[in-house]
Amino acid sequence: MESQFGGKVVLIAGGTGGLGRVTALSFLRESATVVVTYRDQREFAALKDQAAEFSSSLEGHRVDATNEDEVGQMVRMILSAHSRLDILVNAIGGYAGGSPLWLTSPEVFDRMLALNLRAGFVLSRAVVPVMLKQGSGSIVNVSSKAALDHAAGAAAYAASKAASLAMTDCLAADLKGTGVRVNSILPSIIDTEANRQAMPDADFSKWPKPEQIANVILFLCGDGAALIHGAAMPVYGQS
Repeated sequence: MESQFGGKVVLIAGGTGGLGRVTALSFLRESATVVVTYRDQREFAALKDQAAEFSSSLEGHRVDATNEDEVGQMVRMILSAHSRLDILVNAIGGYAGGSPLWLTSPEVFDRMLALNLRAGFVLSRAVVPVMLKQGSGSIVNVSSKAALDHAAGAAAYAASKAASLAMTDCLAADLKGTGVRVNSILPSIIDTEANRQAMPDADFSKWPKPEQIANVILFLCGDGAALIHGAAMPVYGQS
């Protein structure tokens, strides 16, 4: 039986990161054509190797997702090659923390806003008109538990994620009744190699696995989630 994602074109921004990579592989296994953005050519090459027999359905673009011209050009290339764009997963993000607000530099604050907020804004502006023309589409934004749980030492990060969640909620309201669905997920600390290296003394067993979160993303993008629009879904279990 053909997968519900067969013939679908999926754009995963940040598709070579810890969560983005696993999500890309999951969509590929479900017969989708997957386009990822990346910044490091070596990471894309590694993803291509992991994709194995599905690698012919994987494409990559080295793009700064905060740059409107670069993102617009990429979307035009996707449409030229495939004539459609069905799903956007925004897995771009970054973390900086550990200092109280008054010791947080403006440079750190601006970087958090760029990665966690502006990238989603630029991507949505480029992709939504395409989906509206099609009359269908699904967008999943990777926000964070920190959008709701505002801890000490994380002012810039939490503020950027809270703003991202609010922006995504507004986009969902804008798109009500159009056939384009928009949802957010709220992970806690994801069990990735980068996070293990950053927190070597943590209990990794309590962290959600990228594969578990990717399953939720695929669900939200699929037919079974047709009634889910404007949701902010926690994906951190009982930890």
